[in-house]
Amino acid sequence: MVVSKWRHSFTNFLNNTRPYPILAAVGAGLYPYLFYFSNNFELVNSWSHVGYFTLIFLLVPAISFFAASRIFATSALKKWQTKVLTCLNFFFFLFFLKLAFIGEFKNGITLLVAFVAVVLALLFSKYYKRIIIIQLLLAVVAFFYLVPKVISQVSESSRWMEQPDAIEAVVLVEKPNIYLIQPDGYTNFSELKKGYYKLEDNTLESFLVQEKFTLYPGFRSNYASTLTSNSSLFAMKHHYYHRSFNFTESLNAREVIVASNPVLSILQNNDYSTYYLAERPYLLVNRPVLGYDFSNYLQNEVEYITTGISEKKDILPFLEEYLNDSIQRPKFFFIELFSPGHIAVTKQKSEGIEAERDKWIERMHESNMQQEVIISNIKKHDPKALIIVLADHGGFVGMEYMHEAYQKTDDINLINSIFSSNLAIYWQGKEVPLADEYLKSSVNLFRILISYLSQNTSLLNNLQEDGSYIPITNGAPKGVYQYIDANSEIQFEKYNGK
Repeated sequence: MVVSKWRHSFTNFLNNTRPYPILAAVGAGLYPYLFYFSNNFELVNSWSHVGYFTLIFLLVPAISFFAASRIFATSALKKWQTKVLTCLNFFFFLFFLKLAFIGEFKNGITLLVAFVAVVLALLFSKYYKRIIIIQLLLAVVAFFYLVPKVISQVSESSRWMEQPDAIEAVVLVEKPNIYLIQPDGYTNFSELKKGYYKLEDNTLESFLVQEKFTLYPGFRSNYASTLTSNSSLFAMKHHYYHRSFNFTESLNAREVIVASNPVLSILQNNDYSTYYLAERPYLLVNRPVLGYDFSNYLQNEVEYITTGISEKKDILPFLEEYLNDSIQRPKFFFIELFSPGHIAVTKQKSEGIEAERDKWIERMHESNMQQEVIISNIKKHDPKALIIVLADHGGFVGMEYMHEAYQKTDDINLINSIFSSNLAIYWQGKEVPLADEYLKSSVNLFRILISYLSQNTSLLNNLQEDGSYIPITNGAPKGVYQYIDANSEIQFEKYNGK
């Protein structure tokens, strides 16, 4: 009986002459809407994004379709109504799919989409309602792909960041201004001299030695990307990718890094003013509520449809402004630089192993000059500052493309190229603290620093193990693996949880 009613309704829908403009608009926009959210969930998981995409993907098409159906409902234009609505349907559908794949508006491609939509409408307008049905079925499929991600978002707990002691309530005895300068993908000086880098001389290394920085050969990240490494850094805890198989993105990582984390909590509890300065709004694309007091990016400056990589600001004017402000409280700066970065992410964008190496080295030289200028400015205005230069991960040099890291390798130099990250600290010209012997990986950096500033060595009793991890999807059973153990030995062991 129910099946019969459905069949009758379906037949009636196909055979009647009503244009169903709103349904056609939903058909054109709903699948791309759900597809975009499913494929870019970590970039758009905010209520403001839901509102924006509902407006763009659903309401704008609905208004356009309704207006077109009314205009072409007159007797003189009636014969064109179906063709026009079909054309609009194809245009919005293809335009939104293009947006979902490319992630930005491009006029040239939009004109091509319009041309294709006209051609398809002329060829297939008689299948107008069947096209709507197919689009709605695609939306159902996309919905089922999106649901698990939404459930993960809702059920994601911040318990992994809970500290094993009372470090968040610690009182700092010393409160110097702290500057964390992070050059993306800057491999440790010790690794640059060997492996696939083979760079004997480095002007930045010489500069830092001259400026009385302490260098940390062999230092490395625990994770393989900006988001996964920094979320662990600021949480002072391991997350093991939350057992995900994506090492570049991580659910809620942006919120952890720039909105709320134990390190920010400790600093703000100790009356620090906090500053986030970034060349690019990569950590702000999903519009987290900023936990820092000041930033060089306002939320309304960050586009809704963006990866946060194409935009760029010179941070020096902002740094100089904040260095000279009248705030008398101690300051913490997180200065995020995006050079030298890593090699091309995908095989399609790679120019080959040697060319990617050459480009990385060129960017490294540019980064050297940039870091020297920033450090010189800081020391000029703030000679008693505590300055940390810490890379988030290695440059992946030696691989053809970054995602090659999903493939298991036994090549020690490639493994080090993923995780080796630069660390240099200016300890205010004072004697280097004994606790710096524990500085092996980024997960423990802030715990060691806070132990030093609070003069509380008991905090060192709860250091995290110094393993380095990555998801492997090819060459071994799928899972998260430890590539480097706590003793800095190369191994390959699947993480099975505790």
